[in-house]
Amino acid sequence: MTTVRDEPSSEFPVASSVTPFRSGRVIDIRTDKVAMPGASLATRDVVVHPGAVGIIALDIGGRVLLLRQYRHPVKRFLWEPPAGLLDEAGEDPLAAAKRELYEEAHLQAARWDVLLDVFTSPGMTDEAVRIYLAREVSEATGPRFEGEHEETAMPIEWVPLDEAVRLAQAGHLHNPLAVMGILAASAAAREAFAGLRPADSPWPEMSSFTGSTGEPSQQ
Repeated sequence: MTTVRDEPSSEFPVASSVTPFRSGRVIDIRTDKVAMPGASLATRDVVVHPGAVGIIALDIGGRVLLLRQYRHPVKRFLWEPPAGLLDEAGEDPLAAAKRELYEEAHLQAARWDVLLDVFTSPGMTDEAVRIYLAREVSEATGPRFEGEHEETAMPIEWVPLDEAVRLAQAGHLHNPLAVMGILAASAAAREAFAGLRPADSPWPEMSSFTGSTGEPSQQ
């Protein structure tokens, strides 16, 4: 019987690699020449990304926290869970998740578990995301974080988990962390959250890249 489990592979070695675009901010774009079966080479462009964390926060009533944020690439307001980049060298992902929950929603949580580890779009980017489940949430102490740009005003809604599932299935939610996290949280809730991994579980897919530091390309 075949074991269904994703695993690293060395069957497609990289013959050469260049980085034609460096944003100087978050991403780089790398172009690899990859050895294929039959001794051929194929060109593959990769968006190099530092990765991120997302948080599915549930309150005592089983409602999930969603924030509305403008996303320019798709020119839409999307309802999303709190989330943030892993762009600080050496930062623990759980610490980053706690920071994002505090900064984006002014909340803290007493119970944390790993809900999902995912590659968001593996056909074009190496972005790896860990989605946590945060429970026993309460209002955070200390001053509220002041966001900037798209984060200056992000409305918050607490949505019953079953309703959030229906919204995702109806095509009303499109953020991948929201859709994946909501469906996974719903499945976990049916099992009384048994079997979730501890919040400090190993995450070998986590990227060591912490954002583009090269000179921005001229466009």
